[in-house]
Amino acid sequence: MKKNLFSLAALLLVGLTANAQEVKFEEYDLSNGMHVILHQDNTAPVVTTSVMYHVGAKDEHPERTGMAHFFEHLLFEGTKNIERGEWFKIVTSNGGSNNANTTDDRTYYYEIFPSNSLELGLWMESERLMHPIINQIGVDTQNEVVKEEKRLRVDNSPYGRFIENVKLHMFKKHPYKGTTIGKMAHLDAASLEEFQAFNKKFYVPNNAVLVVAGDIDIPATKKMVEDYFGPIPRGEDIVRNFPKEDPITETIRAKAYDPNIQIPAIMAAYRTPAMTERDAYVLDMLSSYLSDGKTSKLYKKLVDDEKKALQVGAFNQSQEDYGTYILFGLPLGDVSLDELLAGIDEELLKVQNELISERDYQKLQNQFENNFVNSNSSVSGIANSLARYYMLYDDVNLINNEIDIYRSITREEIQAVAKKYLNPNQRLVLEYLPEVKEEK
Repeated sequence: MKKNLFSLAALLLVGLTANAQEVKFEEYDLSNGMHVILHQDNTAPVVTTSVMYHVGAKDEHPERTGMAHFFEHLLFEGTKNIERGEWFKIVTSNGGSNNANTTDDRTYYYEIFPSNSLELGLWMESERLMHPIINQIGVDTQNEVVKEEKRLRVDNSPYGRFIENVKLHMFKKHPYKGTTIGKMAHLDAASLEEFQAFNKKFYVPNNAVLVVAGDIDIPATKKMVEDYFGPIPRGEDIVRNFPKEDPITETIRAKAYDPNIQIPAIMAAYRTPAMTERDAYVLDMLSSYLSDGKTSKLYKKLVDDEKKALQVGAFNQSQEDYGTYILFGLPLGDVSLDELLAGIDEELLKVQNELISERDYQKLQNQFENNFVNSNSSVSGIANSLARYYMLYDDVNLINNEIDIYRSITREEIQAVAKKYLNPNQRLVLEYLPEVKEEK
């Protein structure tokens, strides 16, 4: 009976995916090099205007880290035609919302408005690009904002520095060795001219994609896009030539200390391919198999059955140039970090030496089908995906067919990829330990 119910659920989900509406879009370039993607969906009177810039933490000077994330904040300060402090007031007074976020690879700004404010959204983003005011008052103000964010999210957050310490040891040459939020000393040392030069180099139309999605009229939107963004001058072409990492050929062992934790953690991290590589998709599936939910292999073994861990997991952090695959665990009671890592390795060895079961494989397929359907469930989510697939994958239609890649992954591939990348001599083993404060 259980098997029949499981099969029925699988069939229903496949049917839902097969009938999921295709995301239709139109894309083209302005004469200044700005890429434009339009998606029309008139089912609700809402529109998203967004711009993704191809600039992230990896593009920074090594002595000026945190610059890209700083600009995520700085470019809300004001423009030639939007007074300082007025940006958010304009958005909210017109029934909208907005935000921005930064990664090592890109920076993304967006507004969500009632569709009758489409022109306002386009004007605001064109102002951000064409007429930003970058002065010492704005820099000083946002410097304090970023410092407070770092204190809250990193310095005073339990386990807040573990990714930072993983990257520090995984990358010796490539700028992924830094953090997105950067070092405050670097931002303190930066001159106003350096901030202005960073803006001039990276915040240019030929380094950006504009996405307009929602309740729009395509011809009218094209005219507005041309009116607001067409006159913006093209910037100089950006040349990227990042150094390549040498392969990891023997285990790297390291320790890091965190004053905000009482329970240590063990992490095993492996350098993996760029997000566009097929193997990166396979590693996504392997992560779900090992640690997605309480029935996953690592959780069931080490948390439920053996009572060795408070928490355990695996995730594939795919990025534009490299990925990082991380396994981690927090021990329970007197269990040592080495014992916990050995338990994690046992499950990894099983994947390398045996095919996962057909039942587990079908469960994975169902999970990824469900994720695919949910990813296109909102206009703002679609706008984000369209920008990301263009900028980081160079294939906007992945919004419709990326699921076909996951569908085509076989059990044999999962085994082969685990064997290829996740071996003891290819990894960092990081002990993440409580920092013991000395008594005065």
